[in-house]
Amino acid sequence: MNIAVIGAGAWGTALAISLSDRHRVTLWARDAAQIEVIRATRRNQRYLPDIPLPDNLELSADFSVALGNAGLAIIAVPTVALRETLQQVALSGRRIDVIWVCKGFEAETSLLPHQVAAEVLPEGFRYGVLSGPSFAQEVARGLPTALTLASADGEFARDTAQALHHSRLRIYASNDMTGVEIGGAVKNVMAIAAGICDGLGLGCNARAALLTRGLAEIARLGLKLGGRPETLGGLSGAGDLILTCTGDLSRNRQVGLLLAQQHELPEILRRLGHVAEGVYTVREVRSVAQRLGVAMPICEAVYRILYEHIPVADVVAELLNRAPNQEFS
Repeated sequence: MNIAVIGAGAWGTALAISLSDRHRVTLWARDAAQIEVIRATRRNQRYLPDIPLPDNLELSADFSVALGNAGLAIIAVPTVALRETLQQVALSGRRIDVIWVCKGFEAETSLLPHQVAAEVLPEGFRYGVLSGPSFAQEVARGLPTALTLASADGEFARDTAQALHHSRLRIYASNDMTGVEIGGAVKNVMAIAAGICDGLGLGCNARAALLTRGLAEIARLGLKLGGRPETLGGLSGAGDLILTCTGDLSRNRQVGLLLAQQHELPEILRRLGHVAEGVYTVREVRSVAQRLGVAMPICEAVYRILYEHIPVADVVAELLNRAPNQEFS
């Protein structure tokens, strides 16, 4: 299969490396200078400096050249850039299959990625989302990873999952796009909360409680929006939550750790140098939850810390002092 990976960040580069052994892959970046440096060094110095690119991985800063004869475009840009990128695909004149790997809600509209795609891509396009517990660095190194590929077109999901699947990148098919995308979006918010928990030294018991109650919040919102319980308890829900809340490679967890050390958000984002989707997702999650009447106290707490500038210690104290309730109600 000919594949165009659109976006040369950490995740796009990792997927391009992983898939290039079995497919003809072109990695695209908007910045021509960045592409030239990557071509000269055969490394993505900014995002994955220690991992060499395969010799057969092609590089381009020309969108039309990157799409070329590709049968599949993997969109690996942040959620904020998804609509524009899909518009470019639609305007290319190519009828190409599309999957995306970003996680979050679109700012202002609070749309999930598949809802954005439904607005942008003309009728006849097949598309889906690839998500699950995955750090780019580990995928690029060839360490075993399992993901979910979801599409409303079940045949497309199955065929594409089978085509991309290999021994170190196991891909399972699903038709529950909402459940997959909710899990991928909200877990980033929970990872910020987990970083705060660990940064404050609240202990393993507290972290376990946070993850469990965080999953309950993800499930409440996911079910309300039409996701399925098994999806929310699967790779793209519970699996991604566990990884992102406990792994040291998690950017969103790093945000929480630095917040616990009383660093200001602008400084944190400068230090990271990468997009931490949870910082932006929490605004839309809060908006959607309030509109639907879904209780999400952990997400609300993260929002208050980030955007109302309430001290971390005060918000944590409020969470710990909430009145007890039924665990399942």
